[in-house]
Amino acid sequence: MGAGRRRGLMLHHVELWVPDLDGALGPWGWLLGELGWQQYQDWPGGRSWLCSGVYLVLEQSPALSGDVHDRLAPGLNHLAFNAGSRAEVDRLTTASAEHGWALLFPERHPRAGGPDSYAAYLEDPWGFEVELQAGPPD
Repeated sequence: MGAGRRRGLMLHHVELWVPDLDGALGPWGWLLGELGWQQYQDWPGGRSWLCSGVYLVLEQSPALSGDVHDRLAPGLNHLAFNAGSRAEVDRLTTASAEHGWALLFPERHPRAGGPDSYAAYLEDPWGFEVELQAGPPD
């Protein structure tokens, strides 16, 4: 069996380039901590968090070509996290505004993903979107 066909392989890491690392650490550090991620690495220009063998990196690279992320352009649209219960999605949604997140699609919240979905869609000040989904993936 080839390396790409092994069972149990998972995502290794995700790296997000942010235009303001110090600013992004507030919203992202809070959210990742609430979701159970542990700070993993810290270096000038970057920080990472680890959860279940996968890590997420925020880095302010000198090679950035812009100052906001356009989730509607080709590339990353959003990161989706299992937030646990519906009550936990609600708690995180309520607290998120205090930590720099804005609720997307408020008129359809928490069913913006459809009638069978219970989730919050949040956006940070630089245009990165996260989905906080209740329950395990279908």
